[in-house]
This record gives sequence, C-alpha cells and structure tokens, in this order.
Amino acid sequence: MEVAKLINLGYLDVSKNLLSGEISSTLGSCTSLETLRLGNNFFNGAIPSLNFLRGLSELDLVNNSLSGEIPVYLKSFILLQNLNLSFNNFEGVVPTQGAFSKASKISVVGNNKLCGGIAELKLPKCNFKEDENRRSNSALTVALSIPFGLLGLALVGCVLYLCQFRNRRKYTPSNSSKNSLLRVSYQTLVKATDGFSSFNLISVGSFGSVYKGVIDGIIVAVKVLNLLQHGALKSFLFECEALRNIRHRNLVKLITTCSTIDYQGHDFKALVYEFMVNGSLEEWLHPNCNEDLSNEELKKLNLLQRLNIITDVVCALNYLHNHAQSPIVHSDLKPSNILLDKDMTGHVGDFGLAKFLADHATHDLFVNETSSVGIRETIGYTAPGEYALIYS
Repeated sequence: MEVAKLINLGYLDVSKNLLSGEISSTLGSCTSLETLRLGNNFFNGAIPSLNFLRGLSELDLVNNSLSGEIPVYLKSFILLQNLNLSFNNFEGVVPTQGAFSKASKISVVGNNKLCGGIAELKLPKCNFKEDENRRSNSALTVALSIPFGLLGLALVGCVLYLCQFRNRRKYTPSNSSKNSLLRVSYQTLVKATDGFSSFNLISVGSFGSVYKGVIDGIIVAVKVLNLLQHGALKSFLFECEALRNIRHRNLVKLITTCSTIDYQGHDFKALVYEFMVNGSLEEWLHPNCNEDLSNEELKKLNLLQRLNIITDVVCALNYLHNHAQSPIVHSDLKPSNILLDKDMTGHVGDFGLAKFLADHATHDLFVNETSSVGIRETIGYTAPGEYALIYS
C-alpha cells in the first residue's frame, strides 16, 4: 500500500479486501486524508506513525490483528469523530482526552487487554500497583544478586583453598597399602560375610552386590561382581586399575581383591573396601520411609555437614583430574557413590565406569575404552556433550 505520493488523497477505503501484513507507515505522508478505513482485513503489528494526519475525521481499524498500545497522539486529533479500534489485540491504557473523552466517538470492544478510559467504555481499572511491584521486585532482584554473587564467588574460593590444603594431606602409600591389592581367598570372604548372608547385604548395584564383613577383626565392605551381567568384568578391571595407585583421604580405599572360582566352579570376582559406617550420601538426602522414625530423624544433614561433604567431593575430583599419576574421570558421580565415614567425611567410590584420559592411558584396554563413543555413565549423569557425540 504505497500511497505516499497521493498527498491530495482525502478518502481511502480498503475494507474487506483480505489485506495482510503491517499497515504501511507511508500513509503518514497523506496529510490531506480525512477518512481512512482499513477494517475487516488481516493487518497485524502496531499502528504506524500517523501523527501528521491531523485532518482525520474517521479512522476505522475494526476486526484486524493489530497489537501494541493505542498511540497517544490520537488524543490530539480534534477533528476525529469516529475512531473504531474494536476486535484487535490492543493493550495498555486507553486515553481520556480528545476523541477518547466521548463514548460516541470511540469503540474499543473486543480488546481484552485494554484498561482505563472513561467510565462509559466499561473497561477494567489499570493496576499500576502491580506494575510498580514488578519494577520494585526487579530492582530488588538486581540489588540482591550482586552481594549473593560475590558471596558465591567467595564460597568457591574457599572450597578451592580447602582443596589445596587437603591435597597436602592426601594418602601416601604405606607398607600396608603397597600390598593392598593382594588377593584374599574365596573361603575368607565366605566366612567374613557369613556365606554372603542377606542379613549382611548393604546394597545392590548395576554390576553386583555389596556385603558387610569382618576380616582379621576389621569391618570391610565386600563388593561381589555379578559376572553374568554384561560389563561386570570390565567394571572389575577398571576399578582395580583406577584404585591401584591412587591414595586420597576423600576416595574410598580398596583394601584387596579376590579373583578365583567359587564352590560351584564358577568364576568369582570381588573387591574389598574400607567400610563406611554412615553409608552413602543418597541415604542421608533421601531417607528410607520404611526405616524406624528414630533412625530417620537422625539422618539429617546440617548446612556445615553439607558444605564439608561438597568440599570433600570437589577435593577428590581435583585430585583425580589434576594430581593422580594418570588423570582419571569418574564418569558416574552421584549421591549413592559418595560414602560417609564415622566423621561424616565424604569418600568418592565405585570406579567401575572410570575413564583414563587417552593421552595418559597405560594399557591398550583402557585406550580402547576411552576412544569408544559408547555411553557408559549412569543415565542422568552423562555429560550432554557425550549424548551429542553418540547421536551426531
């Protein structure tokens, strides 16, 4: 609708023509227009700048899809006798001056988001307080975000400092730890766990079950691999390799292993860990409702304990990524794999899905595994980039 050159045009009626798109701003150049009828079309967007059409006596925009606020300049059109804005999507405040001061000159029905105007229009009152509250809430959010952001940075700095401090206290192999992977017999584990009794069963995981046992007077946790489960053997090999040379106060200590044949002649493989008296973080974050109420009440972490456990986990990961002999990625970090000792110190465990970075891998098996594009992590704990790698 390019009519800018028709400066002497006084009447324009294109109603009911199925026109669409935005109303051309060039209409503002037709300064002689007195009647402009664009109703019953499919125009959208806001009303363009028509503030030079001071001679308009009729402006009909009924039944389109126009939106935005009603232009304030229309209230200064003193010759305007008929302004029909009905059945559009206008919003905001309706003026009360000029043509808007008489209900006989204006129609705004069918615009559910309009408010204010003269009483005869029967529009809802404008809730300026709500807008003010929104602005004040936004200002409050900005004001609070700065100090809390600085507090967050300070907490991150504290955690990193604690990690550096704790790394100086990391385990170093002692005479006993050098022999920590000497294998025990199947008979020893049977006796230690009372024949792998269900009474001693601690948990059941993807690749096996964990039992509480006693070996030479020391309480231990025995993880028996279910070798019928696909990937269980690799999980055993990865865990042995991962824990063979790493020592840190925030990693679960592998005491020994067992790789033999059971009484039925089947392959048997187990890992023996230092026992964690307070179980897993999962049990503390999501207590079992079936437990006694007295026990459930005890399993509540205060803020300081939570911060300490977070720091323990960060320190463990920092050690694995940056200070271990071969950098290791855990790949399955979740609350059930974070165990708590008697002092509520966090220990990261279960390295069955650990990844050795390919550049530092020392065995062909692990080089092959790290170069594989298969997803091995627990669903929900896999890095988004690995999903993209699989499906690209």
